Amino acid sequence: MFDTLTDRLTQSLRNISGSGQLTEDNIKDTLREVRMALLEADVALAVTREFIEKVKVEALGQEVLKQLSPGQAFVKIVFDQLTLMMGSANESLDLRAKPPVVILLAGLQGAGKTTTAGKLARFLKERQKKKVMTVSADVYRPAAIEQLRSVSADVGALFVPSSSDEKPLAIVQRAIEQAKIQFADVLIVDTAGRLHVDESMMDEIKALHAAINPTETLFVVDSMTGQDAANTAKAFNDALPLTGVILTKTDGDARGGAALSVRAITGKPIKFLGMGEKLDALEPFHPERVAQRILGMGDVLSLVEEVERNIDKEKAEKMAKKLQKGGKFNLEDMMLQFEQMRSMGGMAGFLDKLPGMGGSGMQQALDQAKPEVAMKGMEAIIQSMTIKERRNPELINASRKRRIAAGCGKEIQDVNRLLKQHEQMAKMMKKLANPAGMMKMMKAMKNMGGGGGFGGMGGMGGAGGAGGGAGPLFGGK
Repeated sequence: MFDTLTDRLTQSLRNISGSGQLTEDNIKDTLREVRMALLEADVALAVTREFIEKVKVEALGQEVLKQLSPGQAFVKIVFDQLTLMMGSANESLDLRAKPPVVILLAGLQGAGKTTTAGKLARFLKERQKKKVMTVSADVYRPAAIEQLRSVSADVGALFVPSSSDEKPLAIVQRAIEQAKIQFADVLIVDTAGRLHVDESMMDEIKALHAAINPTETLFVVDSMTGQDAANTAKAFNDALPLTGVILTKTDGDARGGAALSVRAITGKPIKFLGMGEKLDALEPFHPERVAQRILGMGDVLSLVEEVERNIDKEKAEKMAKKLQKGGKFNLEDMMLQFEQMRSMGGMAGFLDKLPGMGGSGMQQALDQAKPEVAMKGMEAIIQSMTIKERRNPELINASRKRRIAAGCGKEIQDVNRLLKQHEQMAKMMKKLANPAGMMKMMKAMKNMGGGGGFGGMGGMGGAGGAGGGAGPLFGGK
């Protein structure tokens, strides 16, 4: 997400970040480029105009902080205004009401409401530790009810059956009673897709909303429709008292216009981003973290949270202790690294959150390097080895290499390449196990990312070594 916008903005801001002072003349060209970047990202014209005006006023009226150069201060102004445009801070769901808390999902056809209902159920169940129930009030779309039944089963949520010959209001009222009987904390109501210009369908959801008075009314919209997403959200908000928006399909949206326009146009917060098809691909929307990613500064906080959620802590700690005691990083440990990387959505999702690694250049480098394919190839080679060889790579001589290559359909050169990769990772893991080595690596990452803040846009470079393998990232604490 935001690849195109990141490329344009980082290039524009890099040109001014070294300036000795900010004047109307030297920011004029940069503001023009920023304006074009936002419009190309399909940000609404009115939102773009307001944003540019606020940045200009701030840049020319603000006393530059002593610790920042004028150029760096301008970058910080852009960052602050991007954050404000998207809502300043994450606004979480209101789950304080008496159970069951009812969450109503509304939106257009094809926006992904039913899948989002499953994702939201999983999010609330796993991260908020809530007992979740779902129900479908979509009596118009064939198989909508069965689809929700399926995704609810996949995420372990309770499900209330319904049928197409029932009235939506009767379905939801029955579901609320079931939620009370089964002591569900949250009831997620999936509704039929509807156009805001379809009066009868809008009247139906208005009546449904008035009767059940949900705690949260969330508008689910496809982010790839750009500023149309914001305009449609506004139309629904005029008919329903929305409490927030969920943007879906953001993993396929290189522009990001919807994320930048929705809050400004509707006044309603974006609460979640749908980041893929899998049922765990739903993330809370943090404006300041998104602004960092847009400006190429990475999103290390989200990365840390993702690592905490997805890695197998027991395995990681076991390997960390082994290395700290002087044990060797073997090929079984290397396989663990691949597993941990895959659990986080692969290389692309990981690198996107590192400073200086965003933008279309990184995506192109990844497409060419095909790290996921390379990882599978290396796993096949390791699986062709005996347990003794995996634990003691130094035993692998020429004859063993021939046998291993033949066993997995690879060339001997592929085996040699894997062993070289392992050797490099082993050296890195040795450094990570040493606190002094860890400090050096963190300092290097900080320099790579421009200090994680506004250090002259230092992290806004190219893709770097995109094809270098998964890297020893999850061995320590």
